Amino acid sequence: RAQRLLRLGFLSVTLLLLIPAGAILGVLIYEGAPGLSWEFLTTPPRSNGAAGGIATALAGTVWLTATALVCALPLGVAAAIYLSEYARDNWLTRAINVAIVNLAGVPSIVHALFGLGAFVYFLHFGKSILAAGCTLAVMTLPVVIVSTRESLQAVPHSFRDACWNMGATRWQTIWRLVLPNSGSGILTGLILVVCRAVGETAPIMFTGAVAFRQMYPESVLDKSMALSLHLYTVSTQVKDVPENIPFTVALTLVLVVLAMNSVAIYFRMKLRGK
Repeated sequence: RAQRLLRLGFLSVTLLLLIPAGAILGVLIYEGAPGLSWEFLTTPPRSNGAAGGIATALAGTVWLTATALVCALPLGVAAAIYLSEYARDNWLTRAINVAIVNLAGVPSIVHALFGLGAFVYFLHFGKSILAAGCTLAVMTLPVVIVSTRESLQAVPHSFRDACWNMGATRWQTIWRLVLPNSGSGILTGLILVVCRAVGETAPIMFTGAVAFRQMYPESVLDKSMALSLHLYTVSTQVKDVPENIPFTVALTLVLVVLAMNSVAIYFRMKLRGK
């Protein structure tokens, strides 16, 4: 009886967590699905976003997310490899761990101001996709480092001992054995980065995203629109916007996140199978 009660209690907590997410998704589908069409996805906005579609905002979101991933993944994985496989337990390692924890707790608006000063003005990237992507990369680095380090540490140490006994170097062991066995965990970090990067507004607003633009970005040095900023703009800043437009933009943003995550989850399942 006690086991059944505990199981029922945990199931109730799980359902309570799912109810708000399901309610939000239901409202977005009910209000936004009627306005979702191929024309809406492929037409640039007009009248400051009050009319037209979201093509340039959708393209800009993909550019920003890809730039953030390119910047964050190599640095985060390299830092995780150092902390898990090379670093000793000394004051430097403890200082790095404290810095990672503190970086994860910094509000996004502070990251935005850092990106504005470091990438826009100091490194002279200007307000561009590159500056915004680097800012998102700094903001998501703790997620990549922590998830990758945990997946590296989950590989049994006996695997490493077997490689070293066969004469392999530390790097050969990491490259040929540890990383392939922790690939699914690294992809989990990638999924979390995508979720965080796609939905952020403040960092990109300060560093490279614009509220209205009808031209597609051609390089990382261009400015661009983004779905999250476009949603904020049409919801609060633009007059005479049809009531369903903000819901349709929000639904598109959720679908973009789900699509990107589905691709990463597919590859993660293939790696786990191997």
